[in-house]
Amino acid sequence: MKTISRNSIISLFLLTSIVSYYYSCTQLEEQQLDTPSSYPNPSLKAQPNILWIVAEDLSSYIPAFGDSTVVTPNLDRLAKSGVCYDNFYSPHPVCAPARASIITGMYANSIGASHMRTGPWYAGAATAETISKYNELQPDGLEAYEAVPPAEVKMFTEYLRAAGYYCTNNSKEDYQMIKTPTAWDDSSNEAHWRNRPKDAPFFSVFNLMVTHESKIWAKANDSLLVDTNMEVPIPPYLPDTEIAKNDIRRMYSNILEMDAQVGEILHQLESDGLLDNTIVFWYTDHGGPLPRQKRLLYESGLEVPAIVRFPNEQLAGQRDDRLISFVDLAPTMLSQAGIQPPKHMQGQAFLGKYARQNEPEYLFAASDRFDEYTDRVRSVRDRRYKYIQYLMPEQPMYADIAYRNQMPIMQELKRLQASGKLTPEQALWFRESKPTEELFDLENDPHELNNLAEVPKYADKLKELRSACNEWKTALDDTGLIPEKELIARFKPNGIQPQTAQPVIQKNDNLTAITCTTEGASIGYKLYHKSENPDQMSWSVYTKPFAISEGQELQVIAQRMGYQLSEIEVYAL
Repeated sequence: MKTISRNSIISLFLLTSIVSYYYSCTQLEEQQLDTPSSYPNPSLKAQPNILWIVAEDLSSYIPAFGDSTVVTPNLDRLAKSGVCYDNFYSPHPVCAPARASIITGMYANSIGASHMRTGPWYAGAATAETISKYNELQPDGLEAYEAVPPAEVKMFTEYLRAAGYYCTNNSKEDYQMIKTPTAWDDSSNEAHWRNRPKDAPFFSVFNLMVTHESKIWAKANDSLLVDTNMEVPIPPYLPDTEIAKNDIRRMYSNILEMDAQVGEILHQLESDGLLDNTIVFWYTDHGGPLPRQKRLLYESGLEVPAIVRFPNEQLAGQRDDRLISFVDLAPTMLSQAGIQPPKHMQGQAFLGKYARQNEPEYLFAASDRFDEYTDRVRSVRDRRYKYIQYLMPEQPMYADIAYRNQMPIMQELKRLQASGKLTPEQALWFRESKPTEELFDLENDPHELNNLAEVPKYADKLKELRSACNEWKTALDDTGLIPEKELIARFKPNGIQPQTAQPVIQKNDNLTAITCTTEGASIGYKLYHKSENPDQMSWSVYTKPFAISEGQELQVIAQRMGYQLSEIEVYAL
């Protein structure tokens, strides 16, 4: 996708802001979807196109989810023509573990990926220099490592590609391990469905960075797209000061830029004549950018807005209040493409051919190390109550993380704390130790300020959710409970990252087969004529033997997630 200039963003915002405000969620139909069977076939063909637009670090600060502070015409139109999901959750309150769950359909704390972050595993960013710099900054002698999921776990896009989908990612990866060569046709700043072979179905992801936490301070000197004196809602755990208000205004201004970017992507889709052959997802990668949101297992760190627009506006204007987790995204994408999700995935499809028939009773979440600060926290919620379990209660509630301290509103909170001027609600975050457990009534206490864990009236609910949390940890074989140095030693025996075995090419009669002795390794291949440049080709997913014509050459490669990549093998007929 082309970079959108600031002037274009402002122009687009000014033009689209005249759209009537009746597009806000207060005017959307309040009809709830009864069951998954309420969903018609969402595609006009067997393999619908699927588009994800993923904003970063954002809670439900848009009109479609009840916040009318700013008008977001593009998201409002998307909501009016689609379905809003009112209980959509990240299982991890920060990006890298959340993205590990998204790409695998697994909880990050079940595959060794729950620490933020395990290395500089961005798109193309893992070089010897960046790894060395990462190691220098780690606490207690930790070093960069890739999470090593069980052998059966793969990046779910590989299943889509094997079924004929053209899969692109523009362009953030950050999966806690380097992507396998078979994961994407293209993962880069240039990745776009427009580059696909003619008539191929596509799965395309666009990651919008403008709402990221860092943009609160990085854009501090930019002009606001909102009134500089605009009144903004302030949750009780944040200070009601001008410094705080300025950062919150910046957040809303960034939301407007993001909305314009959404509009540009949708405009491209529509101008290509693809809107009504495409299922469009818009959601955010975890909770909000402000203090006591991102990194915490409160609703402000986990709950995200999500909208899905189906072809021909099926189910337009409806709302879905089922409990949905990011671990459900991978199986849902496969289900929508007509592919049966593999049994190892911990999530369940909530749409499509293989949609679940029974809805979950609970949603689970976990947090572990954040940059230089190690902690262990687990949570579970049902439709009304949230239980949080602190496994290192001797540590302060507040984690003093250098990255977050760059935000002026965070500096303001620390200034007020040092001068003894925090309100009781704000001071809760700065307790010098944590309780072992918290229980909240989300219906009556949406900001999670009143701990009910020691109130006798709620003893049965406390016991129920505590048991559910403990059973979940046991069922997962929770890797976040293992000291991180021990986890690294498990993944890197003798300090060495495991190596994927070299793929073996075997010619049998007229067919060529490729094998790899590393359990769980994905095999990629490039089949081309000598006149073609294989460096300009993506790796195809090997699924079965195929024929090679005279004059063609073959390159093969193999990698298991978390292992070192094999060398390229070349075969010429």
